[in-house]
Amino acid sequence: MFVLSMEKSSKAALYMVILFVFCLNIISQQCLGKSEPPPPQLEPPNYYKNRFRKISLSILFGIITGFILALVFVLLVKCFVKYVINRTPILKRPAVVFSPKIPPKTLQSALENDPQLLGSSPNAKYYKAVLDNGLTVAVKRLKPFDDCSQNKAMERKVLQELAGLRHRNLMSLRAYVCESGGYSLVYDYMPTGSLEDVMKRVRENQFQLKWEIRLRIAVGIVKALHYLHFTCDPRRLHYNMKPSNVILDSEFVPRIADCGVVPNFYRAAASGYIAPECFQSSRYTDKSDVYSFGVILGVLLSGRDPLDTFGIGSGGESSLGQWLRHLQQAGEAKEALDKNILLLGEDEMEEDEMLMAVRIAAVCLSDLPADRPSSDELVSMLTQLNSF
Repeated sequence: MFVLSMEKSSKAALYMVILFVFCLNIISQQCLGKSEPPPPQLEPPNYYKNRFRKISLSILFGIITGFILALVFVLLVKCFVKYVINRTPILKRPAVVFSPKIPPKTLQSALENDPQLLGSSPNAKYYKAVLDNGLTVAVKRLKPFDDCSQNKAMERKVLQELAGLRHRNLMSLRAYVCESGGYSLVYDYMPTGSLEDVMKRVRENQFQLKWEIRLRIAVGIVKALHYLHFTCDPRRLHYNMKPSNVILDSEFVPRIADCGVVPNFYRAAASGYIAPECFQSSRYTDKSDVYSFGVILGVLLSGRDPLDTFGIGSGGESSLGQWLRHLQQAGEAKEALDKNILLLGEDEMEEDEMLMAVRIAAVCLSDLPADRPSSDELVSMLTQLNSF
């Protein structure tokens, strides 16, 4: 509609200019009259007086015409700038980046009202909201990570760049709102929920998850990491891989959310999914993402929470990675598997795939980043377990 209106206004302005120039020609002819032969040499003062009047009127008409043309040009540029601004997904106070399918006013209205609370974590709350146009979205409201204005500007720039990432296993960022209280990230709503929600239901025996589906989830996650680490330009890190950031669609295809949103490592370390080097030296690499994936793979295999107590030998406490490596070295890797998977297993081939996946998870959870595989290597490792 806006483009059509702009084209109509441009045509109308052009017609006005043509009509104005035409009228000027008629007026000039009437005022100046037809060209007359030069006056006789006996009356030179009148001749020069008429010439001066003609030149003055010509200059005046030229100035008026130029002014009108300049005014029309400014109006056209103004209309074009308004069109570009309306198409650009950035508004200020608060800053909103939105999809063309989500009008900014509709988005703002949904965020200002109290949406349905889906869950919460130490640094975020999750909501379900229905926009005025009937679109159901998931909104994740993040607390601000840092009060430094420079870091806030950097975080905002990262969010703008993330809005352009597209991959089958990435949650496309539909919109975000930057406010003084933090950020609100808007995604498509997935009724299945997050991997954290599903695994919680599995642990409570409310839901059964076959190995085929668990492996499909793991492969989808690592393909998303491979895209971030090797394919997209510039290459990126996720920084905050955990089940609450893995959203499942109706067919249990995983979509990774919150890519590039850097958390407080000391606070995030309590979740059990952050690599040890992150909170020891605040150093984060692609191998740190791989460590977090290893924890997720271990959770898919064992069904257990990474903050559970894992006893080794005489009962000493250990981490999930230490526990998996101990069982593997002792030849008891089968003890790490979720009993529900074994009950749902169809043949021995699936069990062999699960035992191989235990080895992969254990090496991903190595204490030293150099000992962990890359996401590129992980894609080959996991896809070889089954056909994808």
